[in-house]
Amino acid sequence: MTICVRILVSVGTGSRVILQNLLYVGVDFKQKLVLYMRRCLLVFLFSLLVVPFSMGQQLDMELFEAMKPRNIGPAGMSGRVTAISAVIENPDVIYAGTASGGLWKSTSGGIKWDPIFDDQPTHSIGSIGIFQDNPDVVWVGAGEGNPRNSQSAGNGLYRSLDGGETWTHLGLEESRNIHRIVLDPTDSNTALIGVQGPAWGETAQRGVFRTTDGGKTLDKVLFVDEKTGVGDMVMDPSNPNHVLVGMWEFRRWPWFFKSGGPGSGLYETWDGGITWNQLTDKDGLPKGELGRIGLAFSTNEPEIVYALVEAKKNALYRSENGGKKWTMVNDDSNVNGRPFYYGEIYVDPENENRVYKIETAIHVSEDGGKSFSQWQPGYASNGVHPDHHAFWVSAKDPSFIIEGNDGGISITRDKGKSWRFVENLPVAQFYHINVDNEFPYNVMGGMQDNGSWIGPAYVWKAGGIRNSYWQEVAFGDGFDVSPDPDDSRYGYAMSQGGSIGRYDKETGESDNIKPLHPDPDVFLRYNWDAAFAQSPHESGTIYYGSQFLHKSLNRGQSWEVISPDLTTNDPEKQKQMISGGLTYDATQAENHTTIVSIGVSPVEKGVLWVGTDDGNIQLSRDEGATWKEVGSKIKGVAEKSWVHQIKPSPHSAAEAVIVIDDHRQNNWEPYVYRTRDWGNTWERMVDSNDVNGFALSFVQDTVALNLMFLGTEFGLYVSIDDGKEWTKWTQGYPTASTMDMVIQEREADLAIATFGRSAWILDDIRPLRELAMKGASLLEEAVHVFPGPIAYQASNIQAEGTRFRADAIYAGENRRSDGAQITYSIDPDAFIEAEKTETAEEAEPEVSDEADTDDEKGVDSKKTKAPDKVKIEILEDGEVIRTFDGPAKKGINKTSWSLNRKGVRGPSRRAVRSTDSEPDGASVLPGTYMVRVTYGATVSETSVKVESDPRFEVDLNAARARLALYAEFEKLNVAAATMMDRIREAKDVVSRVNTNLGDREDDLAKELKKHGKTIADSLSSFEDGFFGEQGKQGIYRDPNTVSSTLGGARQYIFSSQRAPNTPEEWAMSHGKKALTEMISDVNGFLAMQWAVYKEAVEASDAFRIDDLNMIAIEIED
Repeated sequence: MTICVRILVSVGTGSRVILQNLLYVGVDFKQKLVLYMRRCLLVFLFSLLVVPFSMGQQLDMELFEAMKPRNIGPAGMSGRVTAISAVIENPDVIYAGTASGGLWKSTSGGIKWDPIFDDQPTHSIGSIGIFQDNPDVVWVGAGEGNPRNSQSAGNGLYRSLDGGETWTHLGLEESRNIHRIVLDPTDSNTALIGVQGPAWGETAQRGVFRTTDGGKTLDKVLFVDEKTGVGDMVMDPSNPNHVLVGMWEFRRWPWFFKSGGPGSGLYETWDGGITWNQLTDKDGLPKGELGRIGLAFSTNEPEIVYALVEAKKNALYRSENGGKKWTMVNDDSNVNGRPFYYGEIYVDPENENRVYKIETAIHVSEDGGKSFSQWQPGYASNGVHPDHHAFWVSAKDPSFIIEGNDGGISITRDKGKSWRFVENLPVAQFYHINVDNEFPYNVMGGMQDNGSWIGPAYVWKAGGIRNSYWQEVAFGDGFDVSPDPDDSRYGYAMSQGGSIGRYDKETGESDNIKPLHPDPDVFLRYNWDAAFAQSPHESGTIYYGSQFLHKSLNRGQSWEVISPDLTTNDPEKQKQMISGGLTYDATQAENHTTIVSIGVSPVEKGVLWVGTDDGNIQLSRDEGATWKEVGSKIKGVAEKSWVHQIKPSPHSAAEAVIVIDDHRQNNWEPYVYRTRDWGNTWERMVDSNDVNGFALSFVQDTVALNLMFLGTEFGLYVSIDDGKEWTKWTQGYPTASTMDMVIQEREADLAIATFGRSAWILDDIRPLRELAMKGASLLEEAVHVFPGPIAYQASNIQAEGTRFRADAIYAGENRRSDGAQITYSIDPDAFIEAEKTETAEEAEPEVSDEADTDDEKGVDSKKTKAPDKVKIEILEDGEVIRTFDGPAKKGINKTSWSLNRKGVRGPSRRAVRSTDSEPDGASVLPGTYMVRVTYGATVSETSVKVESDPRFEVDLNAARARLALYAEFEKLNVAAATMMDRIREAKDVVSRVNTNLGDREDDLAKELKKHGKTIADSLSSFEDGFFGEQGKQGIYRDPNTVSSTLGGARQYIFSSQRAPNTPEEWAMSHGKKALTEMISDVNGFLAMQWAVYKEAVEASDAFRIDDLNMIAIEIED
């Protein structure tokens, strides 16, 4: 009998220390109680000093290795590639930098790619420099140089000395965008760094920087003003001291951008960047303000240089004396159509007159730039994605070209006659993400310049999540995609400037349902990424935002305006039609004073929240009849900030969280605010001390109030204490622009949209829910098993198209599909402490006033070792039906139960070993089962629900009949195993007899050995008759063995889930017949030949042989 004494000490709100000890009858109870009360008092006093009274709970990411999110792709719709370089002597080594997906490396000529920049604090790559004499030396400038509205930024200059394995940050943290790196080909420590700088503001960290010591010092050697950065920079291939730089004045506002100004100009240096000289109209360049200038030297004739100049009249210029003097060679209206986004030229290394101009399409000139023709297919059936930004031509083989565009990378090895698209680069740039409720469920969303798509979050197929599983439902720049809650075959998909359609994903039909205003004189201002929302109360009701809020009760077939203009309606911010500077660029990307976020309360019908790109937050509590602006009550954020998201609370109608993105005003701080009183007051939830990067997305769990996720420009964060503390999710998740998130409620998954690394799934957030509800102290228990998802008995099939995908075919990471997922936490320290306490308690003789130590108690902590495995048991109605081991690493662990019972051991040539796993048995029927996890002496339990494949109806009576058939098969298997045990036991006896006889040569020994060989040969023939002969060379099969016959019966039994059919019954009959005949032969052998051998051995008076029982099949005829 034991007595359990529990002493609970509460410290502050939600903090507690539980001391539990077992006191055994027969020991002085009073003395032990005094001792433990004294210890409890010490613990209490100590806790007052060390336990904080706040509820803040940081998570240790080292404990969550088992909860890595899955990257599901897609890669067929890749993202913007901004920089490409390769090793000239070994062009199989390629580096590709992306706008917001990091740096990738291929060592196979573009067949296989690996990310090599994921652990760095930035994801945007603007430039790459390889030191060709030692290509392990690689320089990277962070921040893309394409300053459109979706431009991503970086944090300076990096260098690697081991081919990208490790990186050193060299500085220029505030540069934001480094567009060019030029390396001295003779000195790996000398480089010129071309800083473009942020598009959204002015800064002194612009211009050209020079280093001669590998980046330890960076000297600013060319600076014009705080508005002007580097548009292009090229080195003379014949003279590394001769460099040309196009300086570019550019500025972007949310509603307008201006390319060009007095700061722009062409500069040259002849001393490696120490001094610079500006070239002007006196040198043949155009007069007046200039904009972006693209530059290219000819490799084979370095005196020939090209400059694609944005000016009052855009034109291509050519110099034949190294850039000293220039001549205009082409001023066609299309020669430089969109310079702010493209504006780059390249020259064939072997032909100074072959010039490539990369822009929407790639054009080529064969006459020194006088004329151009489209070189690469665009929207043809074999087309390559338009909008080109990166271009690399092999200096040794100009037919080998790699180019990067808004949709990824394409490679040609025949100078453009044919192209291969790199389809395994998952750098899609999602704006939004959503989920449906299908089995398996789908994720969906729109991507920058790559349309809107729907694809599976996981598949019940082999081979991963292929690109072909994704379906496009809208073209253009994709944005929100949302399924119809009544039938997910249909849904809504958006593209730029307010376009919206209702799609049918089975037929491809799409209806344009973009709202118009009943007054033709009212111009509707739709944002590039217009706001959309569905009602959680009425399945046919949707909302859409221009400057007004539009509402449809019939899925977009008709609309009504339910608000006044909810923006500031500032005419100074409505100049998108004249945006562009020297070259107009009115693409709707600068549409402003618009609605960009809509939140519909799931708690109370009629509560609508609206956010605008100019800082307004509007609230209606009567379905749009009246409105109140509440954003002006927020303190600590700049006016007119972009209200990127509004997330009404799933728990309270008065509560909402807003995410403000102010980087378009060159403010890179994170702003997330919450109101609990209808916007009358606001509290700030994060600042730059909590997270890195401006905030982009937020979601609160619908089950656990305290569980929240936050996405920023540079990562994913989680809070389990209502936002008091935030932990960056670093396990398996890269530095990525985390643009949007949604929780799939049925499966408790977090679906994540990144702008640059495609879509991710954090499977099963139930452990985080429980931590949020009960506290992170759960992780300090020796073992704690968490509630798990429903386990579906789903059938799996092979992937369509290609079974063996090798390395070039992309496959997103699939969810584990091997049964019920079991998640539990382990704390070995808690186990060791419990063991030490128990040992000390047993060893302690009496109470002493002296300090207690492990040595005094006889406890050696070094000898206490935590187990490296847990025991997992599955119970049905209190009975254990399955037992197996699971991992026991500190922190979260995951394993799975394959939804079957314990099976019976089958026949084998060898004996059972203690390390053998428990054999698999028949599948369980749908129902609820208990999961018991045991770690040492500590036990934790939860339940798991098992359901049939939800995609079709399962006949449970048929399943029961099949289980009954399998039970009969197991009886055959037991009999077969017993038979083979007898045969092996008999062979062991013969072997022991021969061993004991040793080297004896007397007549009796010779006769026993000879008799034993005859017996052993007969036993081996039984084994061969069951399993087949051993030692055959080549592929050998014998369908007539008993094992083959029984195996065929098992294969039939597991072939389907329907009721057993005639072939299956015949297979069982054949198996039983073959086994029965063999058992009869073996029993006959044991009764006769073996009995004679046994008698002969025992007659020698030297040995005693135990009887071998006969074999029986316990199965009814």
